[in-house]
Amino acid sequence: MGNGTSIGRVRGLGSARHGAQHWLVQRYTAIGNLLAGLYLLFSLVGLGEFTHKALHAWLSKPLPAVMVALFVVSTFWHARLGLQVLAEDYVHEEGNKFAVKALLNLFAFAGAAFGLLCVVRIALGA
Repeated sequence: MGNGTSIGRVRGLGSARHGAQHWLVQRYTAIGNLLAGLYLLFSLVGLGEFTHKALHAWLSKPLPAVMVALFVVSTFWHARLGLQVLAEDYVHEEGNKFAVKALLNLFAFAGAAFGLLCVVRIALGA
């Protein structure tokens, strides 16, 4: 473990142990998006008619409302994770990187909150 060898100079400079978790969470949200999307697809195909009244009545039921809410949250989370990697890889100045990641988090949170608000309003009969 001397400092004179190549291996000695790089020891302790390895992974910060956050990349694997980020990668796994992105895969988990992708699986969640797939499962929720398939449920919603088959549920809507089984609905038959696609009028505003029929879709409103369908979304007023608890299971479809919960699945749409989970789909909204999972989709925005997945998009945030993917775009965060792009920002980290292609924005090189630290100040700009911080600003891009802050805006990304703001837009992801705002989009998910708006989607959830819409689902809750329909599900609760507003």
